[in-house]
Amino acid sequence: MIPLTFDPIYSQLSLPPRHRFPIQKYQGIFDALCREGVPASAFQSPIPVTTDALTEYYDHDYIHALTQGLLDAKAMRRIGFKWSEQLIKRSLTAVGGTCLTAHNALEHGLALNLTGGYHHAFASFGSGYCLFNDLYLAARSMQTQPGIDNILIIDCDVHQGDGTAHLAENDASVFTVSLHGEKNFPHRKQHSNLDMGLPKHCHDAEYLDTLDTTLHLIERCFSPDAVIYDAGVDIHTDDDLGLLDITTDGVFERDTMVLNWCKKHKLPVACVIGGGYQRDIEALVKVHLQLFRAAGVTEAAYSPG
Repeated sequence: MIPLTFDPIYSQLSLPPRHRFPIQKYQGIFDALCREGVPASAFQSPIPVTTDALTEYYDHDYIHALTQGLLDAKAMRRIGFKWSEQLIKRSLTAVGGTCLTAHNALEHGLALNLTGGYHHAFASFGSGYCLFNDLYLAARSMQTQPGIDNILIIDCDVHQGDGTAHLAENDASVFTVSLHGEKNFPHRKQHSNLDMGLPKHCHDAEYLDTLDTTLHLIERCFSPDAVIYDAGVDIHTDDDLGLLDITTDGVFERDTMVLNWCKKHKLPVACVIGGGYQRDIEALVKVHLQLFRAAGVTEAAYSPG
């Protein structure tokens, strides 16, 4: 059984009307998976990450100010949320979920978190709805296990994983790859180990060809022991913020290609769902479900026999 990580708190955050962040989608993905027959036993609830775990790699003053509600208004505006105790609790739980997923991947070969991909968070500030960078923390957490030295982060969110790239800039053991829209947020890009910028209105064929090239380039540059995959769906043609024209089938092919590449190289892979910003939550959930179908979580994976 493929382990899945979820807690209802993922979607339990009160936001102003018309707020851009689609907080309901996490519960929506869980509900959809349950309707498709995924048993309750597949889901694990994470333990919130501790501030001590965060400050091992991230700036102590920033973590303290953010968690205690002392961060100034400008810094909170950069993050995109109004501070609340619930915001902090939710964010710590989501990061804990990615770390749990990472360890489940090492044990089972594949695991998925129903949130995650907070790749715009830097060591000393948050940005773009990201408070704490779960991807880099999960990578370092994986490295505490025997035989796991080198981690590959494949980020296919439409927005460049700038925070992750900067955190791993001087860390040769974490190789960052970002396949993103070149003319999109963040306006100031950081330097991943491998950046593949895509033009506006890129279609399926060009996108998948670029991904294939990217995977071949990784093979020349790095020998990972495990993979973290950010499967953001804001590349979708109906996404409000994406500026690309990738179909739902294209999203499924992308996820299948990445997971098959990991399987081919016998690499455990921890998946997070990343961004996706359609206001139609039902439609957005359907696009996110492509990752779970590519992973074999839905349909035949849990059928009798």
